[in-house]
Parts: sequence; structure tokens; C-alpha cells
Amino acid sequence: MKRFVIILFACITLFASPKIHAQVSSKQIDAIVKKAMEDFTVAGVAVAVVKDGKIIHQKGYGLKSVDSNGKVNEHTNFGIASNSKAFTTTALAILVEEGKLSWKDKVVEHIPEFTMYNDYVQQNFNIQDLLTHRSGLGLGIGDLMFFPDGADFTIDDIIASFQHFQPESAFRTKFDYDNLLYLVAGEVIARVSGMPWEQFIKERIFKPLGMDNSYASLTYINDKSNVASPHISEGKELSLTDPEQWDPKKINGAAGSIYSNVNDIANWMLVHLNRGKYGKNLEHQLFTEESQQEMWKIHTVLNPNRNPRYNSHFAGYGLGWRLTDIKGNMSVSHTGGLIGMLSKTTMIPDLDLGIIVLTNTWMDGAGVFSAVSQTIVDRYLELDDFDWVRFYSERMQQKGGEAEEVVKKVWETVESANSENLDLKNYIGIYEDVWFGKVEIYLEGNQLWFKSHRSPKLKGPMHFYKANTFVVKWPDSGLVDADAFAMFGLDEEGKGQAIKMKGISPAIDFSFDFQDLNLKRVNDD
Repeated sequence: MKRFVIILFACITLFASPKIHAQVSSKQIDAIVKKAMEDFTVAGVAVAVVKDGKIIHQKGYGLKSVDSNGKVNEHTNFGIASNSKAFTTTALAILVEEGKLSWKDKVVEHIPEFTMYNDYVQQNFNIQDLLTHRSGLGLGIGDLMFFPDGADFTIDDIIASFQHFQPESAFRTKFDYDNLLYLVAGEVIARVSGMPWEQFIKERIFKPLGMDNSYASLTYINDKSNVASPHISEGKELSLTDPEQWDPKKINGAAGSIYSNVNDIANWMLVHLNRGKYGKNLEHQLFTEESQQEMWKIHTVLNPNRNPRYNSHFAGYGLGWRLTDIKGNMSVSHTGGLIGMLSKTTMIPDLDLGIIVLTNTWMDGAGVFSAVSQTIVDRYLELDDFDWVRFYSERMQQKGGEAEEVVKKVWETVESANSENLDLKNYIGIYEDVWFGKVEIYLEGNQLWFKSHRSPKLKGPMHFYKANTFVVKWPDSGLVDADAFAMFGLDEEGKGQAIKMKGISPAIDFSFDFQDLNLKRVNDD
């Protein structure tokens, strides 16, 4: 689900040319992972590789938590975030095959109260539109309703929210990654099947595939002794942070709440590589090959990577999967990111190859999952060696350094700003956005504070920047790189009437969509 990882690394996913006799040993995979963990600061990693219908490698590396020193193994559960989306699309495929819905059904046929930003889009929005990031709405719009976690928004709030958003492109013409519409898809599953998304995933996917240690939500894991803890890396230092989790009674997890492990996800990759079949002799069928072709068909076009080493001609998004070609071979992949939990699934069907990499560290885990998965693919394709670890390390350092410089300059301006003649009382009051609800600007001593009424983690001190702009500093450790500008609109008396916001850091996760808020004063208290 989250978020920045998908944008940063999906655009540089590179693969190579096949030679069918290539094999990679567990010892070689160990060395690949070890090299990545030496260069990137991560607590733990787990990797599984399936090839030619068999699990040839599944192993954990490093620590579940830097506090306990418990070791990661192949059964250690990680949050797989947006890799959950393919489970949602598979659930819908099952319902399509049972004749309970059609891919082209209009959403309003199943959720009559579903809204969109205009009547034409609302009446024509179909099931596949929920899954393909082509709604016309901007990147990550509305994600503040459930990022950070702990907010009180419900699925009903989300279903009603889309009428309030302004489109950024024409309907079905442009890719902009979206989480909220996957939550609507989860509600479609609930209404059509008669059971919550979480129960459907457990009963209809986990159980048949023997994914006995996978859970639709962290909430359902009673024994957390083998659950990886989320970490944040700062330089060579690691710190623990709280896991992101949502109440499934309020909002389903269809966009990214699954917790799983490499042992179970190996079975998940095998069923896809076997075109929906599973079992010792592939005697069972979870979904048909026709459904897989629909999930692995480009529905929204993306720009392919033009690196001549890989000669990719196309790229796009299917139903819960990213698709491209690698020297004539199809590549099917997805990334996932929660704060402290980063993952990547890669399948090359023409090679009968699947790779899953799970990590429990933000953001260096993204470097690990990219370098490890791509190095393994290169080995199977018998390419000349390429130092992916160095490639991603340098890229992350460059981008991180650029972001740090931007943030540093902002805080330097704050420290030197003269606010002696500023009357902070002009800014206090209640401001409201039509989809996000109310926020309160108030004084505590001589300090101005921002507080969301519906998302309690969005509370922090406001520091004068310049003109009518303040910087909000979020104390919560999970809001990494999420500090934001708050720009006040004033009346003729200099009193705040409105607030627009935007993130400060170029590295801000796109789910912190402060730029989509339009806060207006509703109360002078």
C-alpha cells in the first residue's frame, strides 16, 4: 500500500534476457542477501524463490526486532502492504467465475451510494476501474483518511468521499496510484459474497493454498512471537516504530493489510505460475487461466524502462500487478510499503520463476528488496554481473541527500524567522475540510498547535516560517518525512479564514496527501 516505495522503485525495475538452463543455488542467494544487508541498514529480511514448480529457497536473515534479537525465519510474518492488492483482485476473479459479478459491472450496481466527482464517471465506473489506478483522481488522493493509522473514518466515509475530490486527468486516461478505490473493491467483495473481505481472503484463498500462518490483518494475530517489528533506519542506526494497523470493523484491508511470510507466499506465487492450479499434482483450481489472463493484461498503460540493456517495449498495470517485458519475457511484479515494512514480489512466468523479498526497515528495506530480487533474476538470465546493491545505494543516497537539503533549508528559515510582531490569536479556531473533517488550531502557552479531530496522530506544534505560512512538526515517529507547510488565507483584518497544506520533504510518502485538503474556518472559538 504504502506508497513512496512503489513510485521510487517501480519506475526502475529492470530485468534481462533468458537462458533456460540457468540455476541459482541457496548458497548463492545467501551471498546476494548478505551483500545487500552489509550495504543497507536493515533489521531483518526474508527471501523465497520458486522455480519450475518447486520452492528452491526460503530463509530468514537478521532480526525480527533490534530490542529482542530474535532471528527472522521463513515463517516470520511481515506486513506485505500493497502486495495485498493482488489478493483482492484474485478474490474478485473467484466471484466473477462463480457468476456473482462481472468485471464490467458498474460499482453503483453493488454499492448504490458510491459517489464520484461527476455523474458520468459515477454511473460508468466499473469493477476494473476500482483496481487499475485510472480514475482521473490524483496520486494517493484521500489517503489521509487512513494514513497515519488510528483515524476514525469508516468505509462509509470513504465511499462518500469521492464526490469531493477534484480530478487531475480525464477518466481512464492516466495512471495515478490509488488506495481508496481498493477499499471500495473490498466492500464490493463483502456485499457480493456475504462475508467481510478479511474472512473471504482467509476462507477462499489462504486455506485452500495452505497459507496457514497468513492473516488478513495484524489484528487477527494472537501470538505475535514470530512477527517482525517495524524499524526506521537513520544512517547506520535503527529505531523501532509502532506497526501500522487498522480496525477491520471500520475499514477493510483490501489495499494492504495482509501479514504473511515467505513460506506461505511461495505457495501464492506457485498458484499464479501454475495458472490458478494448486495441490500435489495440481489437481485443484483456485481460478482459471482466463481469469489470470485478465489479471495479467495491461489495463492502464505506463512508460516502459528504456534502458538498452533490457530492451523493454511496454509497461502497464493489470489487476493488482505491474507488467512489463524483459527481452521478450513477461515480468509480473508489485511492491508494498508500510512504515517499517517493505516488500517486493517478482514473477517471470516464461522462466517459471518467482521471488519474494520481505523486509522490516524503512527506507533501506527498499534498497534490499530491489537489489536482491533483480540480482537473482539476472543470475537466472545468465547476464553479466551488475552491482545492483551499489546502484540502489548510490541512488538512495542521492535522493536522500537532496531531500535532506530541502528540509534543512526550511528549518534554517524557521530558526531565523522573526515572529515577534505576530499575533498568533489571529490563526486559532476550527477549520474544516469536506472529506477530512475538522482540525483545530489552538494556543498552548506561546506555541501554536495543529490538531486533527478525526486523525489523532496528526497533532503537532506549528512554527512560523514566513509570510502567512507555518511549518507543522509531527512528533509521532511513524510520520517519517511528513512535516508539512500550513499556509493561511487571511481576511482584511489579518484573521485566518482558510488553510492550504503541502509536504515539505521531496521524500514525503504520497499517502500524506496534505495538498488535497481545503480547510475553511467554521468556528471562532
